[in-house]
Amino acid sequence: MMEGSAQPSAYDQLKQRLVQERHTWLVTGVAGFIGSNLLETLLKLNQRVVGLDSFATGHRANLEEVRGLVTPAQWANFQLVEGDIRNLDDCRRACAFREGSSEFGVEYVLHQAALGSVPRSLQDPIATNEANISGFLNMLVATRDAQVKRFVYAASSSTYGDHPGLPKVEDRIGKPLSPYAVTKYVNELYADVFARCYGFRTVGLRYFNVFGARQDPEGAYAAVIPKWTAALLNGDTVHINGDGETSRDFCYVANAVQANLLAATTLSDDATNQVYNVAVGDRTTLNQLFASLRTNLEPFGVSAIVQPAYRDFRAGDVRHSQADVGKAASLLGYAPTHRIGDGLHEAMGWYVNRHRMQATR
Repeated sequence: MMEGSAQPSAYDQLKQRLVQERHTWLVTGVAGFIGSNLLETLLKLNQRVVGLDSFATGHRANLEEVRGLVTPAQWANFQLVEGDIRNLDDCRRACAFREGSSEFGVEYVLHQAALGSVPRSLQDPIATNEANISGFLNMLVATRDAQVKRFVYAASSSTYGDHPGLPKVEDRIGKPLSPYAVTKYVNELYADVFARCYGFRTVGLRYFNVFGARQDPEGAYAAVIPKWTAALLNGDTVHINGDGETSRDFCYVANAVQANLLAATTLSDDATNQVYNVAVGDRTTLNQLFASLRTNLEPFGVSAIVQPAYRDFRAGDVRHSQADVGKAASLLGYAPTHRIGDGLHEAMGWYVNRHRMQATR
């Protein structure tokens, strides 16, 4: 864990407050990786949660896992709406929580639903545009009309594009390097316009390589950490794109959850209608990541001398990425609790257990 001060952090204070105050939240993409982690945290804080998901990329197993991690009373505070953000009516349906004869309007929206992956966007830019731009606009309209207090959305570090500066600072971006990056930048533009035109309060969170439990290790577009972990456990070759010196600011999912809750509930007007980096402020090369994964997996039978295979650089990838998180720290009170080593240590049990379950099927 990262070292902290003796004083309770802004996030600790928020969690203490939320346990005493019940609010109604909408999490889109609730059956996905980050969405299900948000759901778990909110339910454990005794919040009411509406989840919207089409299960195009999310998994019902993620929801079942969360169900097993909360109490029956907490699970009763969750309501699932099966629908697609590309359908405005589905977005509107998700903006209320019904409990018996009572209806509670959604107060806070955490919009995670999207088609991720740079390679997928290069393969099918139209599908990426429909989900990430048309779907995003539908959610903006539906939640604006529902008069929610705050719309927090998943932005992306891909917005920095070809800007060479390190660390990445929110107000300096370059040209996008993929259709996915274009869609995430358009999200920021739409959010800013809605703030200016309708007085709608939004916060964008530029995620940097988030990882953790319930991140899908399968499929062509799997993220690097679960994909490599599964390959090492299977005894398969890990392929590294380029020379392995490409670097990223890997961010454990608990940090992303913290940023979402702080952004949604901030009482400072100056902190809204902004975008923030969500990361740690570190740089880890792919070679370093491979070595760390191998070390973490040695107790589970992975050889200490296994080596990766190198291949061509991947189209659309930036060479280096590292965040400056000072803006989120000063305006939101964001203080990441996990560096990459902490996150890998905490998540490794989940990756290994999932692998064992898959192997017995």
